[in-house]
Amino acid sequence: MDLNLRKAIRNNIAGNNEKELEATILDAIESGEEKMLPGLGVLFEMIWENADESDKEQMLNILEEEAQKL
Repeated sequence: MDLNLRKAIRNNIAGNNEKELEATILDAIESGEEKMLPGLGVLFEMIWENADESDKEQMLNILEEEAQKL
């Protein structure tokens, strides 16, 4: 069986508006279910691929700050 998870996740959110995307993200985070992590990863990948260098630097700074708290 050929399953392209990235493609399935992208298809699942295709055409969603901002409120729908926010609800998807919040649901994934608040549920705390491990099975939601790949979807969040694909969303992050989409953000990263379309971010400019300044936005990437900001994301990395936030991640570094959070990593230091662990």
